[in-house]
Amino acid sequence: MSADAMTAAAPSPSAAPERLRSLDALRGFDMFWIAGGGALLTAWADSNDWGWLDWAKGQTEHVEWHGFTFWDLIFPLFLFIAGAALPLSFAKRRAEGANDSELARHTLRRGLALVGLGLVYNGALKFDFENLRYCSVLGRIGLAWMFAAFVVLRTSWRGQVAWIAALLLGYWALLSWIPAPGFTAGDLSPGATLTDWIDRTVLPGKLYRGVRDPEGLFATVPAIATALFGALSGAWIASARPQTNKAAALALAGAALIALGAAWGALFPLNKNLWTSSFSVWCAGWSALLLALSYLVIDVAGWRKPALFFEVIGANAILIYVLQSFVNFEALAKLLLEQRGALKLHPALLASGGLALKWLLLYALYRKRWFLRV
Repeated sequence: MSADAMTAAAPSPSAAPERLRSLDALRGFDMFWIAGGGALLTAWADSNDWGWLDWAKGQTEHVEWHGFTFWDLIFPLFLFIAGAALPLSFAKRRAEGANDSELARHTLRRGLALVGLGLVYNGALKFDFENLRYCSVLGRIGLAWMFAAFVVLRTSWRGQVAWIAALLLGYWALLSWIPAPGFTAGDLSPGATLTDWIDRTVLPGKLYRGVRDPEGLFATVPAIATALFGALSGAWIASARPQTNKAAALALAGAALIALGAAWGALFPLNKNLWTSSFSVWCAGWSALLLALSYLVIDVAGWRKPALFFEVIGANAILIYVLQSFVNFEALAKLLLEQRGALKLHPALLASGGLALKWLLLYALYRKRWFLRV
């Protein structure tokens, strides 16, 4: 992208931009897998002998350490989308009369609220704080999104690029050259990294893996860059340029980031647990490609009715993520189906019961325009 093109990427503060339904749909596509899409795919694979389904089933599991599967993209894609919504949200609020101080206060409240929801999700209401896991998916989203938002508020696209470079190169340098006490510099084995040592030293409560936590505090640093990649993409999509050109440029940028992430991965392996710099770049590339495709199909070509299924989920993604930890939708669906001859149904249809209940609830909320605003 040229300097002039990127200067035009920031939406005007004087007019609220049109809502991008492609963002809601892509967020819903992402949350679909967590809400039951993965279980549905697994059920299909287990009930058939099709080799490609077995491969697809393997993509619904996290890599234990170095490496990458589709399931490892779900979290960074959600954070990327949250970042992409930032310039649109700020432009809308500025058009409504909000100043930067008010936007900063809103950002702080929202970020801390997500951290709080993450604690509730992990069982904070049991009040067993000694054994509470303080790290969470929502907590990392809250912190990374919040810091990215402050950067977007205070800098131009050039400043955001500089922040991305500083965060990712700095994180790489620290993990490569600064040893954790008792270990050697550059040791990236589980529990031996500077990231893991900082989490063990700083965080109260317990870590998910005992000596480490995949949603720990220090790895939030490169996750901020993931949100900033999203913010740059969102600003580009919101710019006043031909829609097909924007989609094509975003897709090309995504392909370039994938190539860069793969090359960097040879030196600093792709690793979701550590959220390595190469992983951040690699996932930003795939996220940009998915956003370009979603934007082209939904907002440009106008295929909005087929996207409604995902849009309904995406409009209340945080709500269903938290709610499914308190309500056993799968057990409710099984109870309903058992009263109506569940043995006559395909196992995949049984596995889809919980997902169907969640979607129907979200659809009812969508029709009433009731959305959880954090």
